[in-house]
Amino acid sequence: MPAPSFSVVILTLNEERNLPGCLASIAGCDDIVLIDSGSTDATVTLARQAGARVFVRKFDNFAQQRNFAQTEVPFRHPWVFHLDADETFTPDLMAECAALAESPAAAQYDGYYTAPRMIFQGRWIPHCTDYPAWQARWVRAPQFRFIEVGHGQREAPGMRMGRMKNGYCHDLSAGGEAEWLAKHRRYAQAEARSHQVEALRLGELFAGNALTRRRALKRAVAHIPFRPAARFVYQYFLRGGFLDGRAGLRYCQLIARYEGFIAEERRKFRHG
Repeated sequence: MPAPSFSVVILTLNEERNLPGCLASIAGCDDIVLIDSGSTDATVTLARQAGARVFVRKFDNFAQQRNFAQTEVPFRHPWVFHLDADETFTPDLMAECAALAESPAAAQYDGYYTAPRMIFQGRWIPHCTDYPAWQARWVRAPQFRFIEVGHGQREAPGMRMGRMKNGYCHDLSAGGEAEWLAKHRRYAQAEARSHQVEALRLGELFAGNALTRRRALKRAVAHIPFRPAARFVYQYFLRGGFLDGRAGLRYCQLIARYEGFIAEERRKFRHG
């Protein structure tokens, strides 16, 4: 069977634990690229053993890492899927990407949204992770651009976007709770900074587009008091996190702590 005619780029930093599973899920691809931020473990060795090309760039934010890949990497194919090392393809996603790469209809878009399945403690938790939470990951190189938003990224204004039927899997608990909390303490700083500059546009809360409403709600929530408790109530009760079992309960508790981290960082900004 011929290799699927699309490329995959993976962002890494000391991912020797997660990378083998990620690479195994895309083993059929003939163009795998790592954008590494200076790993000191076996990440780069594992990648090269799997046939991946490795580029090294000091990390500043996710959007610029991905834009570096878009503009500086000579991909073998015009369509690229952006992954992280704790994320994996499904067979259905592989088949859909292969089909889209050959489809003339895809020419009308610069990129596609895909909705990840968030896995926590071995279980998919769709309710308390707001599934489908659309991410721009399947994009055309080199013209597609990302912008930084909080601790992550989204498509730059003007990008023409479609939507995929299938998504990738993201293991939220791959490194355990201590690592999750440490990572989200760092993320909280970026989120707090973004709250200082993103305008609150209340009209977007009632937009016809669900993705626009979700992004507006996220900005609005940044301005309410008692953020940790409010986020827990929203995710666990209003969004149905209780339907995700014990894993859902624990994840909602952790998300509430993350909101507390963001509130702490916002207070630091306000007081200089």
